[in-house]
Amino acid sequence: MQVILLERVAKLGQMGDVVDVKPGYARNFLLPQGKALSASESNIADFEARKAQLEANNLETKKEAEAMADKLNGQQFVVIRQASDSGALYGSVSTRDAADAATDNGFSLDRKQVALARPIKELGLHDVIVSLHPEVDATIVLNVARSSEEAELQASGKTIQDAAAEAEEAAEFEIAELFEDIGSAANDDDDLAATVAADEAPAEDSEES
Repeated sequence: MQVILLERVAKLGQMGDVVDVKPGYARNFLLPQGKALSASESNIADFEARKAQLEANNLETKKEAEAMADKLNGQQFVVIRQASDSGALYGSVSTRDAADAATDNGFSLDRKQVALARPIKELGLHDVIVSLHPEVDATIVLNVARSSEEAELQASGKTIQDAAAEAEEAAEFEIAELFEDIGSAANDDDDLAATVAADEAPAEDSEES
């Protein structure tokens, strides 16, 4: 099926291009989303008549998208989820979760603008692409954690594995110090006993003589 594009569509073409697409793709996505028209003679003529206005509108929305991208790029949003000690999520983080996290922080996003290369199924920092305009993308970071404290830890550059290793090391250090204290106390007791024995020995000898 041939359609004429009303805006740039990734991997398909630019505004005004007449391209061949699968009928299902056209009916289910391009046409209802207003991204294209069937390439009939009347629709092509209508596009040519409106081309200048469409290009002007596209330029305006592109500028607005670029301004938003400047603010949005690199922003980090926290998503709290339950997960195992190994970091595997009980479920996954969706495009809706990403859009909601950004919207809760003052950026109005729709889930359809969020592109996930693959489902997010583990704790950590995840780069996510947001399409603000057919020609403008931004990258945000989802900080997926089990608590706000853990999110702060991950934001500082540490993973939950690093935190677990540090906690284990600290625990081992405390145990080692405890055994050292116990050993030192035992040695002190031995020294005290030896001192007492040494002090008592001459007195016993003098009584016998």
